Amino acid sequence: MRTQMMLLSMAFFDASPRMSMKQATDVFNDWAHRGRDEGMERGHGPAVREMLSAVYKRVLSNNESFSFADLGCGNGWVVRLASEHEQCRHADGFDGAENMIEKANAVDSENGYYLAMFPDAKPSMRYDLIHSMEFIYYLHNPKKMLQSIHDEWLAEGGWAVIGIDHYAEHEESLGWPEALDVHMSTFTEKEWIEMWHEVGFSEVHAWRANQTHGKPGTLAILGKKGAQ
Repeated sequence: MRTQMMLLSMAFFDASPRMSMKQATDVFNDWAHRGRDEGMERGHGPAVREMLSAVYKRVLSNNESFSFADLGCGNGWVVRLASEHEQCRHADGFDGAENMIEKANAVDSENGYYLAMFPDAKPSMRYDLIHSMEFIYYLHNPKKMLQSIHDEWLAEGGWAVIGIDHYAEHEESLGWPEALDVHMSTFTEKEWIEMWHEVGFSEVHAWRANQTHGKPGTLAILGKKGAQ
């Protein structure tokens, strides 16, 4: 079973959490061990499919095919989903939880899965499409990660799409950091969108994915690297 390390020796987070709080990687390593990653796939599936559908149209408007990377890929289910697209020529997944990467490699030998320490991990190639779901707000400085996605992960003209369930307008999510005993960076929708503009993304679009009666939905944001 292969587990490949990116160019990092830093911790998963860009700043040390309070001593009383767990590392997010510890939480997700435990979830992988107990099979809770399968529940994440079921729960996030509708929002992720909606997000991918929206960004595929944009990526393929100027490309016959695309390369894909999922940051915070977990057990690799989104990588496998994207790789099934007839115009996807290459798909990789990156995660800071070793148990998740091991599970991804155990079920999929066609795509690449790599242990990566964010936000400082650097890719060996640039991608046409970057996806991330329920990952970026675990970082103490998510704007630094967005900057890295824009500057170092995306090819010129590439697109990123990110799903966020922990945001200020989603009141139920505000208790998650205490419940899980793990750091989460909390911002309003407006603040998240402003971050995308500030790091250089163009054609930024935000909406609530998989919004249902009584549920606020996933804050989905996409944007392009390069001029409009």
